[in-house]
Amino acid sequence: MTNLSVNINKIATLRNARGENVPNVEHVAVDCESFGANGITIHPRPDERHIRHSDVFALRPLVKTEFNIEGYPSPDFIDLVLKVKPEQVTLVPDAPDAITSNAGWDVKANHAFLTEIVDRFKEAGIRTSIFVDPDEETVKLAASTGADRVELYTKPYADNYSRNAEAAIEPYIRASRAAHNAGIGVNAGHDLNLENLKYFHANIPYLNEVSIGHALIADALYLGLKEAIRQYKECLV
Repeated sequence: MTNLSVNINKIATLRNARGENVPNVEHVAVDCESFGANGITIHPRPDERHIRHSDVFALRPLVKTEFNIEGYPSPDFIDLVLKVKPEQVTLVPDAPDAITSNAGWDVKANHAFLTEIVDRFKEAGIRTSIFVDPDEETVKLAASTGADRVELYTKPYADNYSRNAEAAIEPYIRASRAAHNAGIGVNAGHDLNLENLKYFHANIPYLNEVSIGHALIADALYLGLKEAIRQYKECLV
């Protein structure tokens, strides 16, 4: 079964809108795990518009499954991750003002930079994942940095799923096989939801983990958090 990591950034966005502590990000993380989530993902950004650095430190002792921290490897981010030591760090190429991740790394152009960052995190015993587009050569280059996994950027799949599911998923099948052949694991995330997740999981070989936030939290408004997590996990069986 593929693991489900719940991204709780949107919970922090809602909390920050009132400047108080409702909803409580820490309580939600613990509840997600009790409801069956296999991990908790956060993406602290420089402006702290959702997850704050203080949240990262508060969550570390509470998360008992897998703690995954996403972000651009700036000096501040690197320092934060090395202090907190999550089970996994996912390197994304986002600009500081990006609303959300919208592309994978140009690994060829950033190969030396990524290799250095991967080395630092691996020395600290932290699993490393590089956020990439579903391209076989890019996946192979990511593997050559020493990364443990890639995370496949799935928005193109989500955008094209309703028009032609087979065509939409084909690059991801090839990319996942390339990762497996290169000896690294496969994660995936971005715009996966209850409509497209089951088909994605059924067709992608070697899929270790999906990270889902926006859609799952939006569904939880209608279904409740426990039921939303149950339905997402059901797609991954």
